[in-house]
Amino acid sequence: MRGRSLVAILGAAGVLGLAVALAVGLTASEQPETADTAVVIDIPDNPATLAATEAQEARIVASLPSSEELEPAHEVVAPPEPAIPEKLFIVDTIRQKLNDPALREGAHPDDLAAAESFYAAHDAPALWMTSAGISPEAQSIIAELGKADEWGLNSSAFAVPAADYQPTTAEDQAAAELAITLAILKYARQARGGRVNPSELSNIIDQTPQLRDPKTVLTEIAAAETPEAYLRGLNPKHSQFLLLRQALLKARASGGKPEDITRLLVNMERWRWMPENLGSLYVWLNSPEFMMYVVKDNKTIESEKIVVGKLAYATPVFSAELKSIVFNPEWTVPPTIVREDLLPKLRGGGGWFSSNTQILKVHNLKVFYKGRPVDPNSIDWNKVNMAAISFTQAPGPNNVLGKVKFLYPNKHFVYMHDTIKRELLDKEVRAEGHNCPRVANPGKVAAVLLAEDKGWPVSKVEQLLAQGNNTAVSLDHHIPVHTTYFTAVVDASGKVRTFADVYKLNGAVAAAIAAKDATSAVAGAAAAPKPGDESLSASTP
Repeated sequence: MRGRSLVAILGAAGVLGLAVALAVGLTASEQPETADTAVVIDIPDNPATLAATEAQEARIVASLPSSEELEPAHEVVAPPEPAIPEKLFIVDTIRQKLNDPALREGAHPDDLAAAESFYAAHDAPALWMTSAGISPEAQSIIAELGKADEWGLNSSAFAVPAADYQPTTAEDQAAAELAITLAILKYARQARGGRVNPSELSNIIDQTPQLRDPKTVLTEIAAAETPEAYLRGLNPKHSQFLLLRQALLKARASGGKPEDITRLLVNMERWRWMPENLGSLYVWLNSPEFMMYVVKDNKTIESEKIVVGKLAYATPVFSAELKSIVFNPEWTVPPTIVREDLLPKLRGGGGWFSSNTQILKVHNLKVFYKGRPVDPNSIDWNKVNMAAISFTQAPGPNNVLGKVKFLYPNKHFVYMHDTIKRELLDKEVRAEGHNCPRVANPGKVAAVLLAEDKGWPVSKVEQLLAQGNNTAVSLDHHIPVHTTYFTAVVDASGKVRTFADVYKLNGAVAAAIAAKDATSAVAGAAAAPKPGDESLSASTP
C-alpha cells in the first residue's frame, strides 16, 4: 500500500464517497453543531476491484467541485441610476426676460427681433436648459464658442454662462437660455461677415455679406443633431479661407509676428464678405496681386496679368455677372475722364489728351447729344449740359480698349478690357491709369470663356478678332466676375503669398475688427446674466 495515492487506495467508490463527505462536511460547518454526526466510508480490499476502477479515477477527480464552486454566492449590488434631467417649461419667463435692458445691450436689433419671434411661437421646453442645468447640446455650443479665435473671430465677444452652471430659479434659467441664444446669433452674424459693414470702410468696397436669417439659424440649430458642428459650419467654406485659417493656426502656434497674424485675420474677414457660392465657373481678379484667373470647379484653367487703377482711381471691389464679350469694341469715354481730362481741354485748359482744339480729331472721338451725332464745332463747351453729351471712339489700332472688352454691368462703369499700352504689363507694380482692369491676353481669356459657355473652338474667336468689326457675343450662361482685394493668398504649395496694400485698406479693416471686438466684449460682459453671486461667467470657459 506504500506509495499508492489516496484515489488508488479508495477506488472509484471510495473517492465518490469521500467527495460526498467533504461536501457534507463543508455544508455542516455552516450549520449549528449536532451530536454524533458521522460519515462511514467503505474501502474495498480486492486488488482486482481496485484495478478495475483506476480507469475511472481521472474522470471522477475532474468532476469534483472546486473550492470556488463550493463558496457561497455573494449578491452584487448595482449603483443607483442617475436622475434624468427634466425639461423646463419656462417660455413665459423667457419672453419676459427678453425685455431686460441689460440683456438687450450690445445685441443686434435683428437678432433680438428673431429671438422675440422665435420664442413667441415656441410653446415647448427651453432649448438649452434642463432641471440639471445647461443641456449637453448647449455645453457643446459653449465649447465651440470658446474656439472662435481658431476661426478668426474673438471668443471674448460671446458672453455665455459656464458650462457647469446650474441655475435654480426660472428667472436665472431664462437668463442663461437667452444668453446662449443671443451668443449663437452673434456668432452666426460674425461668421458670415456681419462683424463690420465693409462698404463703410471705403467707397471702393461694394460688398454686402450674405448673412443667414437669424430666425432660420435658431430653427436649424435647435433641430441639429450636432449643434456645435452647425455653428462651426457657418464660417466660409471657400478653399482660400480654410487655407488662411490653417496658416493662422500655424502662425499662432509658432509665435508668428503680430503684423503677420493681423494680415491673415484681415484677409479671412474679406472672405466672409464674398458670395457664398462663387460659381462653378467664374472670373477672379485680385487687384493687389495684379492677376486674374478663370476658375472651373475650384481649379484655375487660365491666368493672366492685369493692370488696375492707380490709387486716385482705384479699381472697385465688387461682384457682377459677365453677360457679353465684345470684339473690336467702340470706346465710350467714361464720365470721370470726360470731367477731369477731356472737358478741360475742350474749354481751353490742359488735360490727359495731347492737343487742345484738335483733341477730338486726334483721338477719333465722335460726339453725341442725347444719343444723336452732332458737330462738335456747333457746341458751346462752356455752356452745354454735359449730362446730355457722350463721346465714342471707333474700333481700330488706337482704340484705348484694344481688341476685346468684357461686359459685366455694374454701377461703377467698370469692365475688363485689352490695352494698347502694352508696356504697363511689364511692370511689377501694375497700378496705372483709371479704374478699369486691363488684361494681358484678352483673346485667350475670351476663347477659354466661350469654349466653356458655347463650346466654341479657338479658331472662331481668332476669326472675330481678325475681322475688325465691332461684334458683341452674348453668353448663354452668365459667368460671375469677382473683383477682390486680397493681400494674402495661399498658393498651390501651401505657401502664404503676400502683396502690397496698394489702396491702403488693410489698416481700416484691422482697426474696424479690433474696435468691434472690444465693443462686443464689453457689451457682452455687461449683458451676461449674473444672478446672486455672479455664478454666470461673462466669457467662455
